[in-house]
Amino acid sequence: MQNEITEKRELLDENGLITSEGFARHPYWEYRRERIKAPWWRTKEWDYYAIIDQEREAGFTITFSDLGYAGLFALCFVDIKSGLFKQVDTLKLLTRGRTGLQADIDVPHEVSFSDKKLSLRLVREEKERRLVFSADRIEGEVVLEQPPEVERMAIATSWAEKRSAFYYNQKINCMPARGRMKAEGEEFHFRPENSFGVLDWGRGHWTYRNRWYWASASGRIGGGVFGFNLGYGFSDRSPASENMLFFDGRAHKLQEVVFDFDREHLMEPWKVRSDDGRLDLVFQPSFDRASNFNLLLIKSVQDQVFGYYSGRAVLDDGTALKLDRLPGFIEDVYNRW
Repeated sequence: MQNEITEKRELLDENGLITSEGFARHPYWEYRRERIKAPWWRTKEWDYYAIIDQEREAGFTITFSDLGYAGLFALCFVDIKSGLFKQVDTLKLLTRGRTGLQADIDVPHEVSFSDKKLSLRLVREEKERRLVFSADRIEGEVVLEQPPEVERMAIATSWAEKRSAFYYNQKINCMPARGRMKAEGEEFHFRPENSFGVLDWGRGHWTYRNRWYWASASGRIGGGVFGFNLGYGFSDRSPASENMLFFDGRAHKLQEVVFDFDREHLMEPWKVRSDDGRLDLVFQPSFDRASNFNLLLIKSVQDQVFGYYSGRAVLDDGTALKLDRLPGFIEDVYNRW
């Protein structure tokens, strides 16, 4: 079931099909947009960042995305302790892959966007990522440390009903953050000992309708830096799941997970468990960063719930870690686009 890729290779062959489906702990697949066998409006690319100060229980998220027919850019301040958040977002029509998002996640590069509502800038350097941002009553500059030896989650899978549709995704958890942010009149300082970020980097050609579930957290527990990436429901996951624990830079692979929750009462506790018994968590929500729009052919219903994880996680060597109100988020998303 869990096909691990351990050597570099092309992501897509000349027919636009994934050469080897599975998961990896490093970015072994080489993505080439020109090999995608799909119209420009079906190609999706995005970089999403979420940074949380574990002590203050607050932070921000940044979205750079190119859906082909439009680019979506967003900045959101999140205060998990108080249950407050503020989002500023904007659209740029007919981007068609011209937003500057890179084919290689780790090469030095710069991506920026600016209009009357917000300004976002990413500078990728050899061992860090610098984020500079501003919008109405939100502004700051934060650097994420990313040593090259740190392991991550990477996955490449296709859809059973359409093998030329594919999902190539990387999640880099537990990146120490340093810098500052001012939001809603309050000053926030991010320090590497208690502030951590995650990058959700995705490239793909999707089918028209999709629903997925995703959960993520990063923080300091048990004398080390711990995090996890959990997800399912998106593409055919029979070659591999994207479920991983991270501890002090090493990735620990899980099998399948399930989120047990009430769709009509999202602010009630969620249960998160793996089928191998190595993960047993309860998620206590603080607030739902919800969005819902329906433009005939395009529809998106998104619930990203921020809150706290408590419970138990077991590493590959049998070491059990206890989580006690670790800040993070969990989401249920349906898209038709």
